[in-house]
Amino acid sequence: MSKQFDNSRVLSPRRNSTNATNIEELISEQLDHFNIDEKSDYGKAMALAANDIYNAQHNVMNLWEVYNGITAGLDKTDDIAYFNAKRFLSFQIAKVLDTLQNPFRKSHQNLNHSDQTTTAKGPYPIIDNVTALFSANPVITRTATYVFACNEWIDDAFKGKEFLHEIYSRLLNPTSVSLANQIVDLEAGPYTGEYMAWNYNSGMAAIDSLLSHMLTKDDIIIVSRSVYGGTYQLLHDWYSKEDKMNITVEWFDGHSGEEFETFLTQVLKYNSGIIESGSKVHVYIESPSNPDGYVLDVPEISKISHAKGIKVSLDATVATPFLYKPLQREDKAERPDYVVHSLTKDIAGHGNVIAGCVIGENHNMFTPKGMTVNGVSWEKSMFWSVYYIKGAFLSSDGSFEVLTGMKTLHQRMLQKTINTAIIAKVFSANKYVNVNCNIVKGHKNEAIRKKLLKYDLPAPLFTVDFEGVDIKKETFRKFFDSLAPMFNMHISLGQTNTTITCPALTTHSEMDADALKATGLYFTTMRMGVGDENPKELISHFIACAERSIKNELPDFVAEFPSQEEVDEMVTSEYLKYHKNYITSL
Repeated sequence: MSKQFDNSRVLSPRRNSTNATNIEELISEQLDHFNIDEKSDYGKAMALAANDIYNAQHNVMNLWEVYNGITAGLDKTDDIAYFNAKRFLSFQIAKVLDTLQNPFRKSHQNLNHSDQTTTAKGPYPIIDNVTALFSANPVITRTATYVFACNEWIDDAFKGKEFLHEIYSRLLNPTSVSLANQIVDLEAGPYTGEYMAWNYNSGMAAIDSLLSHMLTKDDIIIVSRSVYGGTYQLLHDWYSKEDKMNITVEWFDGHSGEEFETFLTQVLKYNSGIIESGSKVHVYIESPSNPDGYVLDVPEISKISHAKGIKVSLDATVATPFLYKPLQREDKAERPDYVVHSLTKDIAGHGNVIAGCVIGENHNMFTPKGMTVNGVSWEKSMFWSVYYIKGAFLSSDGSFEVLTGMKTLHQRMLQKTINTAIIAKVFSANKYVNVNCNIVKGHKNEAIRKKLLKYDLPAPLFTVDFEGVDIKKETFRKFFDSLAPMFNMHISLGQTNTTITCPALTTHSEMDADALKATGLYFTTMRMGVGDENPKELISHFIACAERSIKNELPDFVAEFPSQEEVDEMVTSEYLKYHKNYITSL
């Protein structure tokens, strides 16, 4: 059969069972399928339209093949021309659909349904949805289910072989697909074609889905010590329980590749018995970490792990693609296998939606039923392994909120990361305040931050504590409780406003005393999720609260902060320096 026929057959209502051998026979078969006499005037007109559509399908497929063949050496000015030419083709196709609307609506009206049936069914969506093609924003597709085209198309859709045809919003939804495409574009850049994402109704749902996909009973997982408290609780209180998954959790305290290699060698040695029995080793790291914003050497950790056949999952929530893009390393061995985000935080950025996502290579995320790609059988891909089954999908409304928030990601993150650098440096000037932020000169994590994060900026998250300072718990409570409203006492982070919590009492309260100590969290540890406010006002308010509480017990505490004039000078110099870094990088 001809290439033209193969390209056209996908539009047939009998694409899988056709007896046709050419387009003319496909058309006759299509008319017969819907009980239309091809010799009638209507049948003749329909046949002419179907012929053009079948040929158009072949031409578009041919155009795609030609384009793929020339993109490697494409001049960027030509690329703009090609984009606009194809953009206009899309408008033309939409116009053809628009032309069909009135006769389609008339045909629907001529069915003469009663008022009872008409109101129960509502408007037929294909008629009214055509104009949505011209919407400047992704459409919020509030539907649980979808219109079936025909039996064989929906059969292919259920097997994952018909990407146009969503079947149930628990699996796919057009608004959610738009978000998945957008986050992959941001994270993977020139490697976008190699990756895809699934969206979840929370960051924790994304993490749980990823762990469920990766881990099998009695496996071993190496986890970076400083992780979000919910992640710790999920691993400690569920996956590691003997009556659940019985996963061995090994906590990695370091940050560098060298430290990781030493630790991995120890883990493989200590667990050699169960590894020989079939247990697999996995790596799950969070960088920058919550609550201190420390950066791990993800490229080195990935490279070391991959050399031993171990997969790496990275929670990159705190960095966002603004600061770090781990999937854009030229050496594929240096990329993590999966990247997870709590979209709730800085990516959405306004504290008005709960969402998460997992990004991975195409063959690990989805393979049509019955197929094997790059050695991964379809049932081992994440879609069929967990996403299809668990149903923790992100709604169209949630997807739209994240897409809207993402439009200002760069502006928000630039402001808050500069604010972070300023505030951390001001606070670190006070000998009584322990500032755990890798922007501080000489910090143990400074070198890795400089190596990996863009613009020489820190993540907008760090901790301070008063450990070693002789103040009473009651004094600290008075100080902390007076920080509102400038420092909002919100549990989440990544909003436009600055939030502050005591992790030991809130986000990491699931940890016992030993785990808190190992993580470096104390009663006086305060996690600051820095926002977009005026940094001078944040600093001034912090000092004013100390003036009214801590100063009474420690008279020279406030005097250790820089003067107002020094703060003003620091704010100006830091703003100019980091904005220059940002502009230069463009």
